[in-house]
Amino acid sequence: MTGSALRLLIGPTVEVCPQLVEVEPKLVKYTLTEQQADMLRQIAAASSAVPIAPKSSNTAWALEQRGLIKRSWRGSGHVAVVTSDGRYFLKHGKHPKEVQAEKERLAGDAEQAERAPADGAELIARLQSATTGKLTVPDPGPRTRGRWRAAYYDALHHGHVPGEHKLRWTGRQRGDCVFTLVDEEAEKAAQPPPVPTIDVPDVLDRPHQLVRATRKVLGRSKTVVDTRGAPEVFPLHVSREQADRALRIMHALLTEAESRGYQVETRTDLQRGQAVHQTVIVIRGHAFPLAVTEQTTKVPHEPTAQEIRQQQRNPWTRIPKYDHEFNRRLELGAPTGSWYQHSYTYRDSARWTLESRLGHLLHDLEQRAAAAERRQQEEELRKAEQRRRWYAAVAEARERQVEQHRARALVEQVEARHRADEIRAFCRAARTRADGASAAAEELEWLQWAESYADQIDPLRAPLATPPNPPASREALRELLQGDLHAYPWPFDSKGRWTPSDEESPQPS
Repeated sequence: MTGSALRLLIGPTVEVCPQLVEVEPKLVKYTLTEQQADMLRQIAAASSAVPIAPKSSNTAWALEQRGLIKRSWRGSGHVAVVTSDGRYFLKHGKHPKEVQAEKERLAGDAEQAERAPADGAELIARLQSATTGKLTVPDPGPRTRGRWRAAYYDALHHGHVPGEHKLRWTGRQRGDCVFTLVDEEAEKAAQPPPVPTIDVPDVLDRPHQLVRATRKVLGRSKTVVDTRGAPEVFPLHVSREQADRALRIMHALLTEAESRGYQVETRTDLQRGQAVHQTVIVIRGHAFPLAVTEQTTKVPHEPTAQEIRQQQRNPWTRIPKYDHEFNRRLELGAPTGSWYQHSYTYRDSARWTLESRLGHLLHDLEQRAAAAERRQQEEELRKAEQRRRWYAAVAEARERQVEQHRARALVEQVEARHRADEIRAFCRAARTRADGASAAAEELEWLQWAESYADQIDPLRAPLATPPNPPASREALRELLQGDLHAYPWPFDSKGRWTPSDEESPQPS
């Protein structure tokens, strides 16, 4: 295999070490799943060909691709027998090709180790000469890996690494060895700025007006707080113990959103005949609904005495197997059933609390608003371009219509001129014939009329002028203009004048 082919296999950002370009990459995965191993053992244990059930055809195909079994068609289905490679795999736990590849890799280990960098200075020099600052040694042998390891530690501990740079290495024990020389300052500069945090107060002294309104309608329930069906409040569905924390979180988020110039609104929409109340943060005209809920844990249900008595009276009734209990983990994001349900949501986890993720949530909303604004601008540009093309097509159709109309008028003038000349020639021939004999009065009258008619139809008897343009209605241009004729306002008035003032609309010449 050539070096260019290996680079295509590894990727465009990887610089391959030149001494290992002849290493053949693994193209087949020889490891087996438990289901594949069970089928291989069953086929090997049988004394004759084993029929393959249709549901196991994929497993048999995988074994056949690895060369562990051989399939053939018999009767109405496939049968399989084990191959010598399959028996070797069952005995040694490895495929013969894996063993052969490992032997070939180790056979060239000494030669490859000689071409490894002698010290850290040479390793750094190779990395600096690489176009991407990265070197990859595909799965080297033990001796080669040791030489590269020694060069790495020599560069690390003897000052060969340039200042403001860092030497990184992956693949210390197995797999490909990848060495990278990183400019830490450039890497830090390329990193996006950290997301600012939002402080959540411990006590609500002066709560946000929406939080204050929500706290007034919490109700007297000692177990569950649910304000999702109430208007002009923030939607909550949490346990009573987490209600105060949820209000403090919302106070911090809403206050920060308004301090950044965003609007906090409550809206009521009608969906499927029911009123749906939402609280939204409006960022540059894009509204994002929010709700706070508490996660639940599924626990076994303990039947109550009433449920037991009801089931005894009505055996067809079912007692639920599980209950869902609040687990003190809050979740803030798009409410269930909204358009953004799975778009932005943060929750308590083992690594962080919801309070520490408020800045990330608001940052996500800003990013989504910016993306929506970009899509809106792109859509406006697309519609403007579509409008421009439509008016350009109308203008082009009008030009073709005028051109065809003038061409027809010119052809009619030329034909009229030829007809007038022919009539005059006919009249001259008739008068020449009549010179030798007395012409009748009726004949002379007819020739006079014919000559007068020739003068009437001759276009050259009067000054020539451009014929008036034809009507520019939709019906007149229907044959020349393909597509929807009513997509935009018609650009011509009743006199055929171009009326749109839009600069993007080209006027016909």
